[in-house]
Amino acid sequence: MSKLINPIISEKANTLSSGGAYTFRVEKGANKLEIKKSVEDLFKVNVRKVNLVTIPPKKRIVRGKVGFKSGYKKAIVYLKKGQKIDLA
Repeated sequence: MSKLINPIISEKANTLSSGGAYTFRVEKGANKLEIKKSVEDLFKVNVRKVNLVTIPPKKRIVRGKVGFKSGYKKAIVYLKKGQKIDLA
């Protein structure tokens, strides 16, 4: 079962992808080894390293009510030289 939810498409992620690093939103319970295996199985590439970032929930006020925008975990996956992932 894949631990990847979706790729993150942003200006910063696009800049990283030109250097061989791709950014994905992943399940909160996923660890580096599970993410590495998911990317290698799904895209048929070799992963060099994985960095994880946990984005905390943020407080939002809508019509006077306090709520929270849910947090998530993202993974920055670095591939071996010469390999690419086509996210389009």
